[in-house]
Amino acid sequence: MPTTRLALLLILAANLAAGCTTTSFRDLLFARTAGSSYLEEGIRNYEEGNYRTSGRRLQYALEEGLTRPDRVKAHKYLAFIACVSGQQLTCREEFSIAVELDPSFELDAAESGHPIWGPVYKSVKAKQK
Repeated sequence: MPTTRLALLLILAANLAAGCTTTSFRDLLFARTAGSSYLEEGIRNYEEGNYRTSGRRLQYALEEGLTRPDRVKAHKYLAFIACVSGQQLTCREEFSIAVELDPSFELDAAESGHPIWGPVYKSVKAKQK
């Protein structure tokens, strides 16, 4: 009888351990960073032309925590907002942060050809080389 209990306890412990491992792996695999919902809101607000709200949401996202690629994306949008708001120095700083986080960071063709932020971005990238 004691052997049966021990066997059952071992099976139960193994199942619990396997469940914990699976759950932890799944959580790691599908985990969202704390700031990811703010990032999504910030981009959505940007696309709707609500730059002030977008800027706040993007800052919240950075404060709450983002993956490196998402931090690059947040700084890219903050650069766009600064440029269209006439804040060229801030625009340059935001692009510089994005490039520092990811030296291979590139705007797509339409973005880099934009008349307002395109030249600022290109000058930041030129200094990188």
